Amino acid sequence: MKKFFNEFKAFAMRGNVIDLAVGVVIGGAFGKITTSLVNDIIMPLISMLTGGVDFSAWKWVLKEAVLDAEGTELAPAISVNYGNLIAVILDFIIIAFAIFCVVKAINKARALTEKKEEEAPAAPPEPSAEEKLLTEIRDLLKESK
Repeated sequence: MKKFFNEFKAFAMRGNVIDLAVGVVIGGAFGKITTSLVNDIIMPLISMLTGGVDFSAWKWVLKEAVLDAEGTELAPAISVNYGNLIAVILDFIIIAFAIFCVVKAINKARALTEKKEEEAPAAPPEPSAEEKLLTEIRDLLKESK
């Protein structure tokens, strides 16, 4: 059993798993931001363009709610809420576009970094002590002639 927990600890502490966990947490927070953007900014604008209709209220009622004589609901209405589906699709498109922009920026930064590395040629290596000594001997031999 101890071996099992040690293996799990090694797995959980691996860099990729921690990076994934951070990505999931940030993604959840980013999802809340985009959901608010869609629900609080984009959908009211679309509702205004469509005549003030509450976009999230768009639905196709399959079966009306059953009410008693006093007006209390005995059985809720059964409906297909396609307005919510459209809002979620817009939410997804915004998230996908944002991720695309981030990945594109990262790729551009990586390409610039690689380009700088290619442009800067490596300095020639310093001659070894043996080469320096041989050069001195050669120069002395030239002078003595």
